[in-house]
Amino acid sequence: MTLGLRRPTGLRGRLVITFVLVAVTASTLVAGIGYQLVRRALLDRAEAGAVVDVRDVIQRISLPIGTSELLWPTDAVVTDSDLTNLAESLGGPDRQVILKYGEQERLSSGTTFGLDDVPAELRRQAAERMVRQRLLIHGDPWLLIGTQVHRLTRTGAVRPTGMTIYVFVSLKEEGGVLARLRTALAQASGITLAIALTVALVSARSVLRPVRRLGDAARALGAGRLDTRLPVDGRDELAGLSATFNDTASALEQTVSELRALEAMSRRFVADVSHELRTPLTAMTAVTDMLTEEAQNLPPDAGKAVNLVVREINRLRVLVEHLIEASRFDSGAAVLTRENVDVGMALADCLEIRGWTGRVRLEVPRGLSFSLDPRRFDVIVANLVGNALLHGAPPVTVTARALRSGLEVKVRDRGKGIPRDDLPHVFERFYKVGAGRARSDGSGLGLAIAKANAELHGGTIKVELCDPGTLFTVWIPYS
Repeated sequence: MTLGLRRPTGLRGRLVITFVLVAVTASTLVAGIGYQLVRRALLDRAEAGAVVDVRDVIQRISLPIGTSELLWPTDAVVTDSDLTNLAESLGGPDRQVILKYGEQERLSSGTTFGLDDVPAELRRQAAERMVRQRLLIHGDPWLLIGTQVHRLTRTGAVRPTGMTIYVFVSLKEEGGVLARLRTALAQASGITLAIALTVALVSARSVLRPVRRLGDAARALGAGRLDTRLPVDGRDELAGLSATFNDTASALEQTVSELRALEAMSRRFVADVSHELRTPLTAMTAVTDMLTEEAQNLPPDAGKAVNLVVREINRLRVLVEHLIEASRFDSGAAVLTRENVDVGMALADCLEIRGWTGRVRLEVPRGLSFSLDPRRFDVIVANLVGNALLHGAPPVTVTARALRSGLEVKVRDRGKGIPRDDLPHVFERFYKVGAGRARSDGSGLGLAIAKANAELHGGTIKVELCDPGTLFTVWIPYS
């Protein structure tokens, strides 16, 4: 497996790396250019000085070398001592000399080089003019100067004398200077890198401080603290961004305040209307009880009308009760009052009160008790069972059992089941499955209220499709 370097994703990391790269690149360029300039100047000066010294010595040669055409007398003899002294005059502590005159070859004292160390091309060029070349011999830098000694004839022409001189000039001192210069430049680059990194961190911190404050303010705004504002410092782009954020937050706070006020008014209106309808509905329910008893004695059309009125009044009564219950949750007035309840008896009472005992099969272990709010538990079960009886098909079963985590109650019918597209929306208020459902099929609030009551207990309600039917699972944790 190949491990790659992760690219920095944070703005702080990118700023620091970019700043350091720019600083290091600039420092490297400056150091490199400076080093090359110093190196060239130092070596050129060393070469020029060596060439001048060699040329001066050659011009002072007074030995009778060359042919009869030269100014020196031809009858004089150049001895070995003369050639040795000439080689020594060209030599020195940092120089090694090879002198060749005809078949004779002389070396200055301490010379370790020979003609084999002189490149062939340089030997060819040295026969015509003075040439020089930098060499690296055994790891040490040297400057090799090669030239043949020329003299004027009696006619003024320049002729070679046959004497060739090769001078090896050590550049070790200059190499040491350059090595120390490289070390100093490397140290300076390290110091520059440390300074650049420090400046980058400080700069990134100062630049990113407004960005961090903006992020914190955005999170606070998302958490509902709409009065969050940012200080506006300076006139740069970040200051403009902070000012824009403040304007946006102010507009959002005003809009949310208006929406909350409208929502509160709407909730109060629903609650007030529901409570106002409750009293006349109570009276109407009492009257409908009397009408129901007399409906059989009325003509067929009048009996149908009475039954329709009774059904719609009952539906309206259920709707008002649901609206009142929903308004309690919206206003935060819903209170949970737990007590130890026999789950089997609570479920049986819920079914008996609503006349569902013969239509629902109850499966509960004997003696199962649990701490819960009996009234709200009754609302949960009644809504789920009523939904199963109204929209499902028999047999409808209600089972309860105790788990390690809490109480589990399941309500299942054997109908066609809820369409899969509608499953995510069944607990939404006023949502009705199927566009063609009749008006008498409920208010669309029952499952939403059941879910709210389960969540008030700290529990959940889940719905899933079975084959056949639909299964609702209520889970209530231990208190």
